Amino acid sequence: MASREERVYLSVGSNIHPRVQNIQQALSRLRAVNGVNVIDESHWYETQPWGKRDQANFYNVSVSLTTNLTPEELLDELHTIEQVGHRQRLVHWGPRTIDLDIIFWGDRQINTATLTIPHAQAAKRNFVLLPTAEIAKTDVLVGPQVAQLIAANQDQSWIKKVRNVSELDD
Repeated sequence: MASREERVYLSVGSNIHPRVQNIQQALSRLRAVNGVNVIDESHWYETQPWGKRDQANFYNVSVSLTTNLTPEELLDELHTIEQVGHRQRLVHWGPRTIDLDIIFWGDRQINTATLTIPHAQAAKRNFVLLPTAEIAKTDVLVGPQVAQLIAANQDQSWIKKVRNVSELDD
């Protein structure tokens, strides 16, 4: 069970039309999960695909939340939201209607067959680190982790902050 001070950070992204609607619906479904309280949402970012470049650009956003769910229960809820959003896992790092990943859970370190926290690839991804840094600045457990990862990050992919979601074309 997460304490009130222990925040969970998620990365949410989409690169299959309609990207904006896919993310908005996923965030709405996340807010409706019993036991989840969304605290903050970063700006939205348009980002270059990571790992497999020959696909459409992504829109990404980070959210922070508190929850009384276990990490495994939250992961199950996120997978349900992805399934409702027609997520298909056909190509590793391939296109997706919606992608929800747990990135940080306070200062916990979890390594099971189904879940690694902090997220195993977070340290290598601008699209995860920069939006998360925006909303984790005052978090004494996660803010320093993010700052340390950004300082060591060598991701050269581009990322562009979107000032207003209504600016996004889809």
